[in-house]
Amino acid sequence: LCGSAFKNKGVQPLLDAVIDFLPSPIDIPAVTGIDANTEEPITREASDDAPLSMLAFKIANDPHMGSLTFCRIYSGTLEAGGMLENSVKGKRERVGRMFQMHSNSREQITEAYAGDIVAIVGLKDTTTGDTLCASNSKVILERMEFPDPVISIAVEPKTKADQEKMGIALNRLAAEDPSFRVATDEESGQTIISGMGELHLDILIDRMKREFGVEANIGQPQVAYRETITKSTKVDYTHKKQSGGSGQFARVKMTVEPNVTGEGFDFSNTIVGGNIPKEYIPGVQKGVNSVMDAGVLIGFPVVDVKVILTDGAYHDVDSSVLAFEIAGRAAFREALREAGPKLLEPIMKVEVVTPEDYMGDVIGDLNSRRGQIQGTEARGVATMIEAFVPLANMFGYVNNLRSMSQGRAQYSMQFDHYEQVPNATAEEIMAKYR
Repeated sequence: LCGSAFKNKGVQPLLDAVIDFLPSPIDIPAVTGIDANTEEPITREASDDAPLSMLAFKIANDPHMGSLTFCRIYSGTLEAGGMLENSVKGKRERVGRMFQMHSNSREQITEAYAGDIVAIVGLKDTTTGDTLCASNSKVILERMEFPDPVISIAVEPKTKADQEKMGIALNRLAAEDPSFRVATDEESGQTIISGMGELHLDILIDRMKREFGVEANIGQPQVAYRETITKSTKVDYTHKKQSGGSGQFARVKMTVEPNVTGEGFDFSNTIVGGNIPKEYIPGVQKGVNSVMDAGVLIGFPVVDVKVILTDGAYHDVDSSVLAFEIAGRAAFREALREAGPKLLEPIMKVEVVTPEDYMGDVIGDLNSRRGQIQGTEARGVATMIEAFVPLANMFGYVNNLRSMSQGRAQYSMQFDHYEQVPNATAEEIMAKYR
């Protein structure tokens, strides 16, 4: 069954089928969550008598009421005006007005029960994926993991008058969509928006215009590259500075090696005997962390690196946490340069559905974009092609696909993983950023 809400075709039979064939909340097993205090698994029965637990699954902006938080109540009873615990963020929230939504109309209610979906006005700190529950029975229903953005563009309002409106619009859109990020480039002062793909950002720019009345100019897309290392290295660095009065002295020895792909950053300290006093170790780690945010190749974040602090030396008078932070930063930068730094790029999983007549052209085009064809599958009279393609080569793909298939092919893509950039391509990318 399927329906088109835009044309209002087939929607009613579809909704009737949901009621007739899908299980009601009391027909399915109790939902499993995690006790916020003990981290032990616990269950919540779909009963009005059970402790309150609900999941915020969507944030929407209403022009008249502001932010609406849509919640699904898994257990218990919710009353307007009551206090809730946001067990994910550890914050208390007050329920303002509460609505039952009916398509484009809404009905204010004062109570809601297990199995209901409600929209709440007045929740300040709750975002998509947060659990709201009774203060005396805290539970976390399901933690949503949102991927990091893979594409960024600079955006600016077309007129100075829209500057403030654009800031409000972007913040509201970011509150609705956890995979959308807004930041300000400290060097250029530009507003940078980041998302999961070209289409994602196009839709958000369009929403900004339709819902908030803000027209914006957008810059060229920028891919979110990452940097990593390919071999182990040892470094011995001494930071020494004397400029009248007490100076600065810190010596660190560290081993830097590649970590397991996807494991991120790992820092460990194997010093015994107090060659570096314990109170100075966090300074070393802070210095290393500051370099993780901007690598040595073109300044993108460093991933999958293991740092082991093995030895060092200090001075009774001249050593300080700051001195060891500077030494840790410089030592790690030196180690990254010697450890075979490489550039990683986001690889997208692309699915193209095309009539068979154009299959050869589509595959040839994907190959020319450094794509790796994973397979093909017949879908009625069309063929589905699955491939891994670097995001950097997918900009403007929709126009190419339309022209080569006379508008009959369509595609979807989502982020899959990061992969090392071939040397020749990496040289071109680095030349562009330097």
